[in-house]
Amino acid sequence: MNSSLDRNPVILIHGIWDTKTIFNKMSAHLTQLGWCVHSLNLTPNDGSLGLDSLAKQLADYISETFDPEQAIDIVGYSMGGIVSRYYVQRLGGINRVQRFITISSPHKGTLTAYSLPLPGYLDMRPDSGLLRDLNQDVTVLKRINFTSMWTPFDIMILPSHSSQMPVGKEVKINVMLHRQMVTESQSINALVEELKAPIKNKVPT
Repeated sequence: MNSSLDRNPVILIHGIWDTKTIFNKMSAHLTQLGWCVHSLNLTPNDGSLGLDSLAKQLADYISETFDPEQAIDIVGYSMGGIVSRYYVQRLGGINRVQRFITISSPHKGTLTAYSLPLPGYLDMRPDSGLLRDLNQDVTVLKRINFTSMWTPFDIMILPSHSSQMPVGKEVKINVMLHRQMVTESQSINALVEELKAPIKNKVPT
């Protein structure tokens, strides 16, 4: 990748109780390096809406913002990784997303999701219907550059290895806090390397 012309637009998708401002440092760094960075606020962000509905907000944003032929890269943090997976696996995103990176996302659920009985929390519980649905054909992610980034010290994703996936590339970052996965330099630098990676499997047309 020699110039910004080689780079897909990058969409950053935040987690529960967050807004796109959590990506301020990451977005500024990526922009400085030549990426065109986008993000949106999923609403509501408090878990009162199912993740499939939030994924439709992402799908709408993408269809309204980009030309239909424009390939894109997605970075999903925490809940945002599951929202993005729903878009990729269930709403046609697999046909236009080339690089997909999840950061500390509860792919197999998290025990912290038992704290409230709201739809978004229910979707992130271990063995939830939504996660079972996505995980039963997870191999579809082999068609794109998929990476899961995680930290073994995460106390928001319990157990922390729930952020690991059976497909794609795994990047382990030894930071202590969940939020540091999108603010610490080592995490951001690791993300940059994944966004620079050549496309292994071109998206079928």
